[in-house]
Amino acid sequence: MEKTCLDQKSLNVELVDRARKPCQKLRLIVFDMDGVLVDVKSSWQFVHAAFGVDNGENVKQYVEGRMSYEELMKRDIALWGRVHIDKIRSILSQIQLMPGAVEAFAVLKEACLKTALISAGVSVLAERLDAVLELDHIYANRLLADRQGLLTGEGEGTVGLMNKLDVLKKLAAVENVSLQECAVVGDSLFDVPMFKEAGLSIAFNADDRSVEDSADVVVKRKDLREILPYLTERV
Repeated sequence: MEKTCLDQKSLNVELVDRARKPCQKLRLIVFDMDGVLVDVKSSWQFVHAAFGVDNGENVKQYVEGRMSYEELMKRDIALWGRVHIDKIRSILSQIQLMPGAVEAFAVLKEACLKTALISAGVSVLAERLDAVLELDHIYANRLLADRQGLLTGEGEGTVGLMNKLDVLKKLAAVENVSLQECAVVGDSLFDVPMFKEAGLSIAFNADDRSVEDSADVVVKRKDLREILPYLTERV
């Protein structure tokens, strides 16, 4: 699909021919978390790195369909040992918010647009973002702890890497909006199914060319304010 560059000086933004999608007004803006709202590609990998462990084989088996996402979570959590959930909070507190996030969400709120987070990342981080950005909905995966706050080794799988579209459809039903009234901002191949169904899709610092090719807009700069013109023009 051919793209034309909107910013010849910075080459930070590209626009895809959107004739394939009807231009309905937007009512709901959906964000991935890792790599979009925060400046790390994976909150799971960030915790793994802190403990010096590797989940590569677990992810491989999940992607190949040899285990469920719940089992992937269980095996990943087991790599950390029986630690207190505050330890995980402390590790994740080091992750920085994506530049421009606070300002972008202020503009979206002013425009009366609903916002949501759909992420296969860790809910501990999603809840921290919610406290700052005041999202209307957050969907992420919970770590389960006992009464003493120690991880049980289990997780509550709300969003799998491969079922984000299912979560988006449920969210749209809750908000009584069509998928064409939703915009999706994501950065990975796992966001592409949502891109294909949403009224507007924005690839934000995508990690794969095919992600960019699947999006209506491509943003290559780490500043969430860059997405605003494409959202506010559809209010």
